[in-house]
Amino acid sequence: MMKPFIFKQFNIHQDQCAMKVGTDGVLLGAWASLDHLPNAILDIGAGTGLIALQLAQRSDAELIDAIELDENAYEQCVANFEASAWADRLFCYHAGFDEFVDEMDEKYDLIVSNPPFYSEEVSSGNITRDQARQSSSLPFNELVAGVAKLLATNGVFSVIVPYKEEREFINLASEVGLYPNRITRVKGNPKAAFKRSLMEFGFSKVDPKINELVIELERHQYTQDYIELTQDFYLKM
Repeated sequence: MMKPFIFKQFNIHQDQCAMKVGTDGVLLGAWASLDHLPNAILDIGAGTGLIALQLAQRSDAELIDAIELDENAYEQCVANFEASAWADRLFCYHAGFDEFVDEMDEKYDLIVSNPPFYSEEVSSGNITRDQARQSSSLPFNELVAGVAKLLATNGVFSVIVPYKEEREFINLASEVGLYPNRITRVKGNPKAAFKRSLMEFGFSKVDPKINELVIELERHQYTQDYIELTQDFYLKM
């Protein structure tokens, strides 16, 4: 039996999920801005439910919806939600994003997604894991088009993508009227290349605030920036 991942205020059981708890999800859940006090939040491709749970811990949002297509992951997400202190505010839909967009009239003040983004068709031999990791199961253009329909006028969309996909993602978002207002480029250590881009979009064109985040100075020696961002969640921070 795989042990749950223990955070400070909730636990994540993940034995049924293809995509396990990883740095990307924790980063996005900690980084996504709540400055505009969102009341309705949506997590696209919830997996274990990690990001939705982080946002429940960090916010007073009355409604936090999540969508998960994979049946096993959906069931695990629901169980993780129900076991948390915020079960009454969290709800997971077992649906594909396209059908959810077609059926949902609700607008969301904050939408987050840690989307599948291995655009190269790699195969690990595990079909569920490959689907969870490959953008073919939710192409970026479908993601931004759906977000543009579901996002409230003053809403915010936060996403994490590979750094090499940053420019392409910004171009696709601009085609549906979404523009970056904040970008944090992430690297593992000071000498490493950028690996991820955390990006926040809205419907207004602004000069985006751009900065960078380094995770470790050296192995297991975390930077102050990373500690400050994640210390509300990780037990050992």
